[in-house]
Amino acid sequence: MLDSFLLAFPALFSIVNPLAMALIFSQVTAGRTPRERAQLARLVAVYSAVVMLTALWAGAYVLNFFGISLAALRIAGGFVVAERAWALLTAPEAHEARKQEQAAPAGTVQESAFFPLTIPFTTGPGTISVAIALGATRPSNTAALGEFFIGMSAAAVAIAVLIWLSYRSADRLVALLGQTRAHILTRLFAFLLFCVGVQILVNGVLGAVEPLLKP
Repeated sequence: MLDSFLLAFPALFSIVNPLAMALIFSQVTAGRTPRERAQLARLVAVYSAVVMLTALWAGAYVLNFFGISLAALRIAGGFVVAERAWALLTAPEAHEARKQEQAAPAGTVQESAFFPLTIPFTTGPGTISVAIALGATRPSNTAALGEFFIGMSAAAVAIAVLIWLSYRSADRLVALLGQTRAHILTRLFAFLLFCVGVQILVNGVLGAVEPLLKP
């Protein structure tokens, strides 16, 4: 359970990056009242938790239903995670600019909370890909599945809580962090995410090669 949590938390934190995204959230919601911004922060956190948990629980099983093996899923998922991390590591400014464009203000609080502020701004295709790839690391031993998904789910819920806290305190984070520190944190966690992606990829390759080496 603890191993699953420690694998999922840094990976999801790196791709969601609630601290850096709070800086953009502060800008794109500047025209709203404090009450509306607090409501947005709460709704986005709840929707983000639903998106991550759904991808963690069901994503790998849905792909397996279409005949994609667990090893292939791990290889593809690890590659996607590593590629996303590399983009964050080398060009975080471009990533943030795209996020700011995605989160352009639109409609009422309820209308904009899910789209675009949850998808694709907070938990977009990158986060969903990472969550599916993490779900694909589930153990083959059915007895350990419960602990695995509890640890993974706890990590997703913890990220959702951080999203809520970060967005709710967005103005304070802007004053505390600033753009320079935010970019440093982005690169640090992007490197951790890159390592997670490589590890998932290695596990997939080993899973695909191992049956071929058996007599």
